[in-house]
Amino acid sequence: MAAGFDPSGRLPDVFTNAGTSSFTTFLSRVAPEMLPGRRPLPPGMAADLAPHATTIVAISAAGGVVMAGDRRATMGNLIAQRDIEKVHPADAYSLVGIAGTAGIGIELMRLFQVELEHYEKIEGAMLSLDGKANRLASMIRGNLGAAMQGLAVIPLFAGFDLAASDPARAGRIFSFDVTGGPYEETGYDAIGSGSLFAKSALKKRYRAGISVDDAVRLAVEALYDAADDDTATGGPDLTRRIYPVVMTATAEGTHRLTDAETATIAEGVVAGRMENPGG
Repeated sequence: MAAGFDPSGRLPDVFTNAGTSSFTTFLSRVAPEMLPGRRPLPPGMAADLAPHATTIVAISAAGGVVMAGDRRATMGNLIAQRDIEKVHPADAYSLVGIAGTAGIGIELMRLFQVELEHYEKIEGAMLSLDGKANRLASMIRGNLGAAMQGLAVIPLFAGFDLAASDPARAGRIFSFDVTGGPYEETGYDAIGSGSLFAKSALKKRYRAGISVDDAVRLAVEALYDAADDDTATGGPDLTRRIYPVVMTATAEGTHRLTDAETATIAEGVVAGRMENPGG
């Protein structure tokens, strides 16, 4: 039972009095053991005890940003899950993808979604994109103890900046290190075990001002290249009809491509590589 609960069933004052706009701070006061980074862990490394999510890419486009993630989770040399979803909307205008320990990553991502929703309800306004990135950075920092034992989570955050002076350049991308340091990226970025290969593909193909549709195709191609060289990254599975999760954030909000839309793009990429395997 969380500290401070009245056995009579009445909510304690902390739930009814005006408090902080940060849900994470509120949770640290009421039930700190529920925070991902506050749970006690046994001594030693634990990296091989849980599935790991792998490659995420994000691309800034004219009028928005695209984020895509493969569907594979691995545990050592085994495929733990073939259809995990690593890219989700953080709120109405931003996206978050996770790489690293899958269970902690999904929990942290959900907590981040609640954090942003809680802020809007308390303050009556949406956090700025920089503010969202800083909130996520502090949550990653709270997981540092677990990360030092091998249970690291590294997210990729991107969104449409409603305060941007030029809507065509409103798509912004933020990466993080394991200590929670936030860094704004220019043009594109990737995280996870296949990120080296994904970024190498993007480096050759990306052009500033690319359209959202072209960025979607480029993201799927980058994930294909990552899967081609990284065993922990899953490519399009035509047999099981499992394709990358692809989402966009524009002035109209966040949008996830349907399975049919992603299948058409992925199958086109695979068909092109059948004719030219090298690119």
